[in-house]
Amino acid sequence: MSFFISDAAAAAAPAAQQPGIEGMLFPLGILVFFYFLFLRPQSKRAKEKKQMIAAITKGVEVVTSGGILGKVADLDDNFVKIEISDNIFIQVQRHNIESIMPKGTYKAITKKVRD
Repeated sequence: MSFFISDAAAAAAPAAQQPGIEGMLFPLGILVFFYFLFLRPQSKRAKEKKQMIAAITKGVEVVTSGGILGKVADLDDNFVKIEISDNIFIQVQRHNIESIMPKGTYKAITKKVRD
């Protein structure tokens, strides 16, 4: 006879069952949900940015992650030389280029500043 639990109460309790495949469906479903919600779109954006950075050539108009608009004057494997005004150049790392702008954007902005 047990001190805290009577033998009759211990015998009436159902035996613990081992979790089967049903117990794993919910956690696996959550993992699949998070993969499609977070991981897949993030890797897709990273792949698109890598392709965009590889497509940069001389003369392309770009915006840096700091918001600086300019025209690519020179580039190498790691750095890009950007003309931000007449004969004013800055160098930024390739991965700091955020987007490629449509042709004519740089010219239109510099024309507004001069007027």
